[in-house]
Amino acid sequence: MIPFSNGFSMYGQLKQAINNKPPRQLTFCTDFDKTIVINTFIERGWRQVEPTEAWNLYWANTSNCRSIFNVGNGVSLNDYQLINHFPKHYELVRKDLLVRNIKKYRKELEKEGNPLAEKCEVIQGNHKVTRYLHLDFIPVTYGLPSDYNLFVEEYRRYPNSKWILKPTSKSQGEGIFLINNLSRLKKWSRESRNYLHHRFTNKDSYVISRYIDNPLLIGGKKFDLRIYVLVTSFRPLKAYMFRQGFCRFCAMKYDTSVAELDNVYVHLTNVSVQKRGEDYNRLHGGKLGMQNLKLYLEGTRGREVTERLFREIQWLIVHSLKAVAPVIANDRHCFECYGYDIIIDADLKPWLIEVNSSPSMTPTTRNDGILKRKLLENMLSVILPPNGIPDARWKKTPNDRALGDFELLIDETRLCTEES
Repeated sequence: MIPFSNGFSMYGQLKQAINNKPPRQLTFCTDFDKTIVINTFIERGWRQVEPTEAWNLYWANTSNCRSIFNVGNGVSLNDYQLINHFPKHYELVRKDLLVRNIKKYRKELEKEGNPLAEKCEVIQGNHKVTRYLHLDFIPVTYGLPSDYNLFVEEYRRYPNSKWILKPTSKSQGEGIFLINNLSRLKKWSRESRNYLHHRFTNKDSYVISRYIDNPLLIGGKKFDLRIYVLVTSFRPLKAYMFRQGFCRFCAMKYDTSVAELDNVYVHLTNVSVQKRGEDYNRLHGGKLGMQNLKLYLEGTRGREVTERLFREIQWLIVHSLKAVAPVIANDRHCFECYGYDIIIDADLKPWLIEVNSSPSMTPTTRNDGILKRKLLENMLSVILPPNGIPDARWKKTPNDRALGDFELLIDETRLCTEES
């Protein structure tokens, strides 16, 4: 966190530091004690400083970043300074806001008569339901307590379905559990002393989503995909995907029985959850590289369907970013690396589960450390000009060599140029 000094306010120190002349040596500061972050900068010849000193790049936590961009604090960044979060990034990473923005995006496209919002009818159980043909990539989701009655109506339509309840603002699997009946939800409400209709606050609001109960399994185990996405601008939208994502596996084999409903080692893929279990493999960390997943799918399902799956994954990432682009405050000093969590079902359909604003840079295994080190190095190559000196005026147009293992997902500037 940003330190205090006697006689000075935190933001007074920040303003003073930002108003200083550019440092002679490239400097960075960070709110995290992460060796990968610190060592990557130091090995580039950068010097670590405090946030209250003159810095070129700030690897900040989200709360400090929001404070810096708070107009009331009077902080204004210089052209030689970059920071690793966008203002209002929570529109993408808060679970309830992500769902709300995607729903709004689809409705607006529908009003415009855009073919992307085309709908189709499908049979679900004994019911005929309408789905978006091209933009159906998030599970049916409701906010609690605001959408409680809508959720109950949906649940009664499909009484045999499972649902997963998550806090809107927490991560690492905290506070998540599954339900298969309304009495279980009401029992949780009583036990947690949060009454759905009266005593929820913004801090303890939840989303409840239809559980993907037919996940693709490998070795009988459930997994999700962690994919890193780097955004350098939201308007115009410019984003890159890191090729070296990975699967995160549950330690125990998948089991849909009611007896295992509370077993987090069967249902939750979060590494922070799985590493607490007796069956967790500390050698490989329960992870499989994305390239190995592709090879496995090509061998078991065929190359054509595998390529289609990964095109659909890129599609959902791009349209999730387009959904939030109008409401995220764009700033030329900012870049952000998001951790996308995606589940693939047995029909090879990808589902967006959530997006993380501060994906962990702490390695769980040796290979994980190599991957995250490369991620950070490639990220700096993309956001910094060819001379390696931060400059917010630079248009962030890296050449192919600077991209490393990043590939371009979308560049609206290039699209506009090609159309004209």
